[in-house]
Amino acid sequence: MSRPTGFADLAGRRVGLWGYGVEGRAARARLEGTCELVVVDDRDLGEGVLVASEGGLEALARCEVVLKSPGVPRRRADVLALEAGGTLVTSALNLWLLGADRSRVVAVTGTKGKSTTTALTAFVLESLGRAALATGNLGRPPYDPALDTEGRDVVVEVSSFQSVDLEVAPAVVAVTALGSDHLDWHGSLERYHEDKLAVTRAPGEHVTLLADVEALHARRDLAGGAVTWVGPDDSGLAGELGLVGAHNDQNVAIALAAAAALAGVGVGVAREAARAHAARFAPLPGRLTMVATERRAGGDVRFVDDGLATSPLPTLAALEVFDGEPLALIAGGYDRGVDYDGLAAALAGRAGPTTVVATGPAGGRIARALQARGAGGRVVEAATMPEAVARARAALADGGGVVLLSPAAPSFDRYRDWAERSADFTQVVRSLVG
Repeated sequence: MSRPTGFADLAGRRVGLWGYGVEGRAARARLEGTCELVVVDDRDLGEGVLVASEGGLEALARCEVVLKSPGVPRRRADVLALEAGGTLVTSALNLWLLGADRSRVVAVTGTKGKSTTTALTAFVLESLGRAALATGNLGRPPYDPALDTEGRDVVVEVSSFQSVDLEVAPAVVAVTALGSDHLDWHGSLERYHEDKLAVTRAPGEHVTLLADVEALHARRDLAGGAVTWVGPDDSGLAGELGLVGAHNDQNVAIALAAAAALAGVGVGVAREAARAHAARFAPLPGRLTMVATERRAGGDVRFVDDGLATSPLPTLAALEVFDGEPLALIAGGYDRGVDYDGLAAALAGRAGPTTVVATGPAGGRIARALQARGAGGRVVEAATMPEAVARARAALADGGGVVLLSPAAPSFDRYRDWAERSADFTQVVRSLVG
């Protein structure tokens, strides 16, 4: 069959869904009753879902089109074998974007800050009097039939996994940061950068907003579209919105620029609209969220959830927020092969008292990176969240300080996702200190 240009082109076809997480379930709901569906996952989930290693791959090979979930690596041998056999492999997000009114779509990507910037962009658009939805990794996929996108601006958080499959760009593409992440999926740092910025190079007239940071200037050659560099907002708006840390000045600036570009207004107009409605903005959970404060005679201990920090870059930003304060950092989780040397250098160089509570395989690598810098004495290990919180809490003297969950790694070694890990942290903290 010819390449589909939207979900309607799949009508009456044999279509495979590979991966049955949030994206796969939304795609199934979108397509049910319009085509012959084959649903496959690498795990044994039941629910009529075939297991890839137990006949699922053979079933996918008999499909005309396979919609691959973001969790299945694009260049994995079994994916390439499907394509070599004549099956078209694409993604549900790509099909949605091909059929959408792209003049009302913003794509937000970046190694850190994309969830907050997605939420901020939708908020600014709504403050300008436009109907807007924040979708993607931080909520429902935009093609979920439970979402009504008709007549609305749609802001989509796009991961590097998704970016590489997009055949067309929306009107505005925003990139918040560029670091190291998902190397187990992409294969190398160079390929990760290429894939992360692929959406900026996709066909279609569009504005590309790049954070004015050294890492993105260094990879300017990988960025397409009409590029505009965006520096941090210095108006204090981030604080009015309840956002902590200097890095959020950059997130606010990108969101203002994206909303202004889509709405056809000046950035100043967008800023004043956001300021007028600032009380309505709710910061995302898991992004430097205050969970509890424990009163101590010599100083308070604050427990902060930064569970959305699943790579080193946002954890580095969190360390800057608490620069100089006594800190017990809970870090680690699933190991996807990223470089932790920069994080170890920042931790080893902190002036304030610092303890790292290392968890999971990634925590072990962070501990070894600290040991290589002669800072191994700052590390304690923990096998569970209750143990991690207890050790972090005990590490702070009577002078108080911050217990910070900022893992710098995904949660998949023990949890379904970052939200489940953050919820566990919150429950443990509140059971200890109220």
